[in-house]
Amino acid sequence: MCADLWSFALSTYARPGVEDSCLRLQAQGADVCLLLCGLWLEQRGVAPDAMRLQALKQIARPWQAQVIEPLRRLRKQWRATAQHDVELEVLRERLKSLELDAERQLLSRLHEQTLTWPTGAMAGHEPWLEELAAEAANLDRDALHQLRAAIAST
Repeated sequence: MCADLWSFALSTYARPGVEDSCLRLQAQGADVCLLLCGLWLEQRGVAPDAMRLQALKQIARPWQAQVIEPLRRLRKQWRATAQHDVELEVLRERLKSLELDAERQLLSRLHEQTLTWPTGAMAGHEPWLEELAAEAANLDRDALHQLRAAIAST
């Protein structure tokens, strides 16, 4: 089990099928950083409650909207043009790196929020993942299942 959320996110994302599931969920409006945080909390045995869910969302929503999403939109806008413009492709790769740095910062903020939450408080999995994914309409349930299965195989 990874002690910090960033290490957990990296090791989880590297598992077979997880990247594809995360990208599908992200395209459907899910906050992948929140979902990975939820999986990490489940693995650590942290019990979810309404106040904790709200605290995580209050951290993630503005950071996603004001920092990560603008970087992602610009990177995607440049995709086609950058295929024919070497200098623009270099800038696009730098944007991609900034986007990853912004996600790492969000995961760090989420991690900090959870430091005082008791671990090992319950047996089995609590529905962090489903609770954090609930706001995105018509989410791909297979992709959520794949995320959970990746953790179960550890």
